[in-house]
Amino acid sequence: MHKQKIIAEGFTSKYGESHAEVNAVNAIKDKSILKEATIYVTLEPCSHFGKTPPCANLLAKHQFKNVVIGCIDTNTLVAGKGIEILRKSGINVIVGILEKKCQEHHKRFFTVQNKKRPYIILKWAETTNGFLAPLQKEKQSPVWISNKYSKQLVHKLRANEHAILVGTNTVLADNPKLNVRSWSGKNPVRIVLDAKLRIPQDLNIFDNSVKTIIITASKTKNQELKHNLIFETIDFQKDIASQICAVLQKHKIESVIIEGGTQTLQTFINENLWDEAFVFTGNKTFEKGIKSPILSAKITSEEKIKNDILKIYRND
Repeated sequence: MHKQKIIAEGFTSKYGESHAEVNAVNAIKDKSILKEATIYVTLEPCSHFGKTPPCANLLAKHQFKNVVIGCIDTNTLVAGKGIEILRKSGINVIVGILEKKCQEHHKRFFTVQNKKRPYIILKWAETTNGFLAPLQKEKQSPVWISNKYSKQLVHKLRANEHAILVGTNTVLADNPKLNVRSWSGKNPVRIVLDAKLRIPQDLNIFDNSVKTIIITASKTKNQELKHNLIFETIDFQKDIASQICAVLQKHKIESVIIEGGTQTLQTFINENLWDEAFVFTGNKTFEKGIKSPILSAKITSEEKIKNDILKIYRND
């Protein structure tokens, strides 16, 4: 901002490319005015060389008059060092403006940094009498419980998150594509649990359309040669969810939606490895079916989507 006027905006590019500060500075032709300008950032400017040079050094180079920071970066490579660089260069630094909102905006980043795991979202749809799916189906495809508007919202969620995870039974029962169709956005990385490698190779998850990670108990050399397909092993006799998080951390997955069946969802709930839960209740009932997961948490928000009800939980 210069003389009460916004002169540029910047957003962080994809992984490995320019950060928001760099894009904002590059958008300004006459950089001499930056000495009288204020730059507002949600997160402390980085102070180390990674995929890109330090943003704090760039701001110091152009001698901004003020740098207003929403929240401090908890990455040990930064953690106040960016602020120190700015102040040593004579820049007035203000920290903690709209701090909680900025932390919420960067919740995925902070979860990876502080908890060493991705941000985890649980999602399922259930009937009014608490069933996730019928006991028997006529064909290998999903039985929709929620309406088309809820379905569109789910695809928006998929587009916003880095990965999506399901278990073996969900793939065998529904043959899902696990991509983004009713919204515009990038398809998430597909994570599939298949301990005994029971899933046939002709199902949709093996269509090579997007990176897919199969988590299994064993693997063979020829499986590693398949395009866009990665096999990782864990011990299914131990804490499964925590091992899955380690695999996702290895692949730099920052967030994941768990869209599996009751068993997969309950595994993450039981190990207390989740951050948000989106539970859709559709206007349908099953006489018999597979019971929904048991989640003991407070509802943070509730809304109607036509004849559906969406309840959102936070694990605080």
